[in-house]
Amino acid sequence: MTVTVRDLRPDDRADVEGFAHVRHLALPHILWTPDAIVHRLAHTHPDARFRSLVAEEDGEVVGTAQVQLAHDSPEPGQGMLNIYVHPDRTGRGAGDLLVRAAEQHLTEHGATKLFAWVLDEPANRAFAERRGYRASRSAHFLRLDLTDGTLPPLQSAPPGVELRSAADFADDPRPLFELDAATTSDEPSDVDAELSDYETWIEESWKAPLLDRELTTIALVEARPAAFSVAWTDPATGRYATAMTGTARAYRGRGLAKLAKNASLHRARAAGYTVALTGNDSGNEPMLAINKWFGYEICASEVRYVRELA
Repeated sequence: MTVTVRDLRPDDRADVEGFAHVRHLALPHILWTPDAIVHRLAHTHPDARFRSLVAEEDGEVVGTAQVQLAHDSPEPGQGMLNIYVHPDRTGRGAGDLLVRAAEQHLTEHGATKLFAWVLDEPANRAFAERRGYRASRSAHFLRLDLTDGTLPPLQSAPPGVELRSAADFADDPRPLFELDAATTSDEPSDVDAELSDYETWIEESWKAPLLDRELTTIALVEARPAAFSVAWTDPATGRYATAMTGTARAYRGRGLAKLAKNASLHRARAAGYTVALTGNDSGNEPMLAINKWFGYEICASEVRYVRELA
């Protein structure tokens, strides 16, 4: 049996579903849908040189990779590769081939420093370290059962604060872009990001198939977006995920992010979603504390690995 690596075929529904299936089995703590995978491939900024790769064995997709340059970082030459192999198809060379193809693509486009998220398990960590990667920061995946009725009670917005949904900004989402840009710049990360291109944000984020505008909740202070909780949903599986929760610096310390997220979670449960997912950098103690208050529990962890090229 021979394993080969090629680009994902976005027009081949079975190929995309195979990619999504492998990702779900290898990393079930994130929402993977065929439409979202195709959208990302089609709408990521060209400067990212984004590619989705598959490892194929006897016509079956057994491994996947998403590869790109950090085009929105002020530091040039940074590349990212995230490799996931079907749990029952490891040890057959798929991971090796995907890493080689990803690294070649990134170095051909000027990358000198590579970043990869790796599940915090001995075999996965050893795989990265054998290839010259060193461990950096860590992060946690968290899960909350929405069916047990233990969410904190809904809170009333304080005077001067109003809760709205992203759907209310359908005619002009720019205020949400500005809030997203402000909070993203403060997000803990090895790779700094600067959201400055509104049109790219529209295509990549606002039009993303997973974005649930009705459940994405914004706290406005005197009619200005001050904090938000971004909701992604997969109705087919009943899963809801918080993609981002943040507060603009001038409004921190007032509980606005918690207020927005609580409202979103309650509405998600009312809409029939049964599981809530999220993720936090292990050093982001304020957000970890908020999620513990909601009842989230850590279900897995991952480590960011880095390789600097000569």
